[in-house]
Amino acid sequence: MTSPDRIRREFPGISTRAWEHPADRTALVTLRSLSGFDVVLRTLSGLLAERQHRLLYLATAVRVDDKQFRNIHHLREDCARILDARTKPEMFVLQDPNANAFTIGMDQPFIVLTTGLLDLLDREELRFVVGHELGHALSGHAVYRTMLMHLMRLAAGIGWVPIGGWALRAIIAALMEWSRKSELSGDRAGLLCGQDVDASVRVHMKLAGGSRVDQMSHAAFLQQADDYDKSGDLRDGVLKLLNLELQTHPFSVLRAAELRRWITSGDYDRILDGRYPTRDQDKNARISDQVKEAARSYKQTFDQSEDPLVRTVRNLGKDMGSAVGTVGQEVSDTVSKIGKRFNEWRDGPKEG
Repeated sequence: MTSPDRIRREFPGISTRAWEHPADRTALVTLRSLSGFDVVLRTLSGLLAERQHRLLYLATAVRVDDKQFRNIHHLREDCARILDARTKPEMFVLQDPNANAFTIGMDQPFIVLTTGLLDLLDREELRFVVGHELGHALSGHAVYRTMLMHLMRLAAGIGWVPIGGWALRAIIAALMEWSRKSELSGDRAGLLCGQDVDASVRVHMKLAGGSRVDQMSHAAFLQQADDYDKSGDLRDGVLKLLNLELQTHPFSVLRAAELRRWITSGDYDRILDGRYPTRDQDKNARISDQVKEAARSYKQTFDQSEDPLVRTVRNLGKDMGSAVGTVGQEVSDTVSKIGKRFNEWRDGPKEG
């Protein structure tokens, strides 16, 4: 069942903090602290003229408006109204058989949907995706996603740059880690726009298994995430980390499970009830509070995880007489040290 427009709730003055995953915000804080990050940002901003960047899609894709792809245009209008967006990013439809959507742009972000995605999803599923991308735009993610896109092209085209290569590698790795966390935020924004839990799960089911949803099961699909989390031995736990290393997006099954976790936490219902942070409160939000919130989130995930690697670390802490209750502080301390560690990696291996 889909939610009719007449009962879809709107959120006047809602702050992006309402849907941003705490790890997303903390990863951005860490990313901005990296040595050389500001230089890369300024350099790319100078090289990528915003107008030239947009003109590329204006010439090669179809702009969404009330005359072209009107159904997508209406979804954008609905999502902007629900999230009380002050601006409505331009949208383009690009001929590409791969199902994809992204939000890019250094000054004025715009959204691109591929024809493969339009062919794969129904209207309510598309509403979730449009809301997801609008969430990226409103959260200011487009600048960093544009950076990652161009840095990855640079790395793929000429390999790791010899001069400052370690610094570039560290920045790309940090951007990828942030990108994975930002997708969780986008999924929350998408759910707030659509307010259709089934449709949000179907999007991830289709991204994982294609259009044959009649051959799939919501419950079984989500069960896969539980099986993934707790199956295997210590080696499998390490392999999971390695599988994620070069991914800009979390795996589809795990994204659906993370969205389920957010719903069961009660945060989604609280927002639907009108209890959410507003933009006029943003000036009072402190970074230290965000880091603490991320630490609490990591600690909860750590305590509840059945992953063999996490379980081993948790048990090791008990065996050594360390209280698992200190994990939140450990994570908070680790976050503050990530930038320093990346700087050390920049210098490369030392001769000993």
